[in-house]
Amino acid sequence: MSKKKNKNKSIDQVLTQMVLDIFEQNGNTPLNYKQVSAKLNVRDPEARAVINDILDEETFKGVLKQISPGKFQLLEMKTFVEGKVDLTNDGSAFIVTDDEFESDIYIAPRKLRNALNGDWVKVYVYAKSRGKRKEGEIIEILKRHKTEFTGVVRLSEHYAFLLADDRKMMHDIFIPLSELNGAKNGIKAVAEITDWPAGAKNPAGRIKHVLGQQGENDTEMNAILAEYGFPLSFPAEVEREAEEIPDVISEEEVAKRRDFRNVLTFTIDPFDAKDFDDALSFKKLDNGNYEVGVHIADVAHYIIPDSALDKEAYERATSVYLVDRVIPMLPERLSNGLCSLRPKEDKLCFAAVFELDEDANIQNEWFGKTVIHSDRRFTYEEVQDVIETQQGDHTEEILKLNALAYKLRERKFKAGAISFETTEVKFKLDENSKPIGVYVKERKDAHKLIEDFMLLANRKVAEHVSKMGKGKNKYTFVYRAHDSPKPDALNSFAQFAARFGYKINTKSDKDIARSLNHLMEDVEGKKEQNVLTHLAIRSMAKAIYTTKTSSHYGLAFSHYTHFTSPIRRYPDVMVHRLLFHYLNGGKSANADHYEELCKHSSAMEKRAADAERASVKYKQAEYLRDQVGNAFVGIISGVTEWGMYVEIIENKCEGMIRLRDITDDFYTLDEKNFAIIGQRKKKIYQLGDEVKIRVKNVDLTKKQIDFTLIND
Repeated sequence: MSKKKNKNKSIDQVLTQMVLDIFEQNGNTPLNYKQVSAKLNVRDPEARAVINDILDEETFKGVLKQISPGKFQLLEMKTFVEGKVDLTNDGSAFIVTDDEFESDIYIAPRKLRNALNGDWVKVYVYAKSRGKRKEGEIIEILKRHKTEFTGVVRLSEHYAFLLADDRKMMHDIFIPLSELNGAKNGIKAVAEITDWPAGAKNPAGRIKHVLGQQGENDTEMNAILAEYGFPLSFPAEVEREAEEIPDVISEEEVAKRRDFRNVLTFTIDPFDAKDFDDALSFKKLDNGNYEVGVHIADVAHYIIPDSALDKEAYERATSVYLVDRVIPMLPERLSNGLCSLRPKEDKLCFAAVFELDEDANIQNEWFGKTVIHSDRRFTYEEVQDVIETQQGDHTEEILKLNALAYKLRERKFKAGAISFETTEVKFKLDENSKPIGVYVKERKDAHKLIEDFMLLANRKVAEHVSKMGKGKNKYTFVYRAHDSPKPDALNSFAQFAARFGYKINTKSDKDIARSLNHLMEDVEGKKEQNVLTHLAIRSMAKAIYTTKTSSHYGLAFSHYTHFTSPIRRYPDVMVHRLLFHYLNGGKSANADHYEELCKHSSAMEKRAADAERASVKYKQAEYLRDQVGNAFVGIISGVTEWGMYVEIIENKCEGMIRLRDITDDFYTLDEKNFAIIGQRKKKIYQLGDEVKIRVKNVDLTKKQIDFTLIND
């Protein structure tokens, strides 16, 4: 098709949309072509004739109906919807909307109008669709999901293209030679789409960052960050603001706070931690009770609302933890310096302080700003050693804290909390960040001790604010909400767990929690632990941030928030600001404003988790690259229409056996039973089955590992 024809087609589409919009804007009042022309301010007879043709064409398509000679009306008033593009492998898409359609709206490839995966778009839904499936076409791109893509530069004599890593990016990005920014052929880079002319097959763009050679660790880790929209450095203005913050705590500031500098205080963190955002203080009271303070770095004291620092922290919303590095939410001067609760230094905190009796019942609670002086920096391993040997620094205090934590934990599970002990895989890396080993991170009492006191602080802060005001006058706050699981998802999981001999009682929330906890205890250390745990988690709703007063199903708390990690989570900064505002008599904040901040934080949290998973997949592929041809025993961890995923028991690396590579039969997916079934011999490969595999191929660029099945 010539460029001229493409251009005319584009003009016709725009005019058609303008005509249909007239009916929407006028409440679907019946109109003839003259009235539509008048409302569009079209007087030219030839143009009016085109409008008449459009009315006839849209009536033929079922968009309009002719209610009397020459008078037209939209067949359905609710014809236009907004939604998110979910692209499929064949180039078509489904639009995920908030509207009450029975299914997502199908968009054929030619009806995408240059929309990309994740874009927020306006869609015209056809009145006549095939069967129950609604179909439509995209008429406007309202907001691009992203305009920057990582990929490999392919250079020719007169132009270049960037071939995107994102498998759902179906178009190579055209790069004029003047926009290469020093990128060479075969180099990995980040390209930004700058234009997509009407009728053009490919978007045009420029190289924004040159990342380096494919396969180099730093290149690939930075590519993952760029792919998920996390910046590779802080803007100069943000760094400057951080450097200008004074590092001396004034006596005036200390005077405003409760002074804990003479109370035993310590931090407990991983051995390789660089920022310490929580500390515990401990004191035995004259009445025999215990005062436990949960002291959290007072990040909000240093970050002024609407400053460059604050805006950058909000945009990032979270720190990102890749396999070999942490990308902090705050510049290093704050995250590892001013805000980090380092030992033997005075530090500013926001605290939740509890008076607990021997049974960990709360007798009194206090929330407010503190100043502390940490006496000791413990690692988890050091505290675990104290718990197990009953020897070492501050043994008496640590043992008492551990005993109180046990009581808190027991009460939590009795109330219906669910214990998901997932297997966390860690890599041993050499000096070049190449994986040379894999190990499973253990969670022991030292980890749980800290976790239980952090949960206590989070819960009590949320409860405290929730009691402020009544009904419509409740105070706006940032909650961490977790809905109960959807019955269908839970029933599917229960049916699958039954195949391993585990019973899930779904009568009530407490029954569900109790039976899930029994399951988690029973599977610990067994080959099916990872598969069943991940499936159980997938059957649960996803936790989100919201201003709506909501319970946390997984923890069995009626109110819950995130108060304890403001160095690495922006919602915690919001919680600190709101709590301090309310403790000082402030009025309720604007709920709509904070709800938008919550939505952004939830979205960025998911994006960070996706980036972290991508870095794990890359390291798994890198680890197995030297083991192509080697045989292993694995567990089937997932089944799809095109293959089955297998997790190697020995090293927890996951790869795929493609159905086309299983040659003894023709296999298809039995989705309901989580199985792959041979059509002639009826051999079944089911989720959780143990299989022998051989590493067939590793593609580092795509982070893909392919296995073949070894038949006995």
